[in-house]
Amino acid sequence: MAVEAHAAEHGTAAGPTAGEYIVHHLTHASNKEMVGPFDLSVIHWDSMFFTILIGVLGCLTLWLAARKATAGVPGRFQAAVEILVEMVESQAKGIVHNAKSRKLVAPLALTVFVWIFLLNAMDLLPVDLLPFLWEKIVGDEHAKLRVVPTADLSVTMGLSLGVLITCLVYNVKIKGLGGWIHELFAAPFGDHWALYPFNFMMQVIEFVAKTVSHGMRLFGNMYAGELIFLLIALMGGAWSFSGLGIGLAIGHIIAGSAWAIFHLIIITLQAFVFMMLTLVYIGQAHDQH
Repeated sequence: MAVEAHAAEHGTAAGPTAGEYIVHHLTHASNKEMVGPFDLSVIHWDSMFFTILIGVLGCLTLWLAARKATAGVPGRFQAAVEILVEMVESQAKGIVHNAKSRKLVAPLALTVFVWIFLLNAMDLLPVDLLPFLWEKIVGDEHAKLRVVPTADLSVTMGLSLGVLITCLVYNVKIKGLGGWIHELFAAPFGDHWALYPFNFMMQVIEFVAKTVSHGMRLFGNMYAGELIFLLIALMGGAWSFSGLGIGLAIGHIIAGSAWAIFHLIIITLQAFVFMMLTLVYIGQAHDQH
């Protein structure tokens, strides 16, 4: 990955330290400073902007594929989309056995996969490219911008919360409100009044645990990947003041390219895992206890 001019500036003796450089790149463009880990009044404008923009682009891409689809020999773009759709449909059939539910669940799973893959793919951009352009646009060299929405816990937890709401809706739809409430108190230990508090507690823990782990898994992997790209960028920026300039620059290019190739597998896998867990959780909502 090529070293950006902005990274070189941070690598100079007069610029920020390595720690300050990383902190700068991991700070959101938000409406206020966060007070505590659960300050719900903070809005990350950069995460919102890129999440919505990429979601629109993903929907537009799928719409164009559907609009240009032909019954004859498909082109490469149509063939790729058809393979993706068939893969998601096959997974949905194996997990959600209700054909009527799959009319909504399968497109939902496809949307989740494409959306998260594109959000994750923002990590493949040079780490200083968009932040550098943003600083020039606003005229402030200290302006902050994060471009990987899935490295933001509020985004991943929002996605997992959406999956939880979908599961709750299907629980009520499939089992009826009374049937689902009965299940909350009758499973997993048995339908006995003495076990009702323990059953209900276990059900709540299960819903909370699934939701938190669903969002945290995606966040943790993408956050770690973002940190590694920043460390590689720092190694490349060191050429501007170190006597090992050429060696570090070559090492930066090799390390950046190798990690980008490996990270391409990670972002695809994380999108697939999030989609599969979405299908599994919705499929569980169809199961009777």
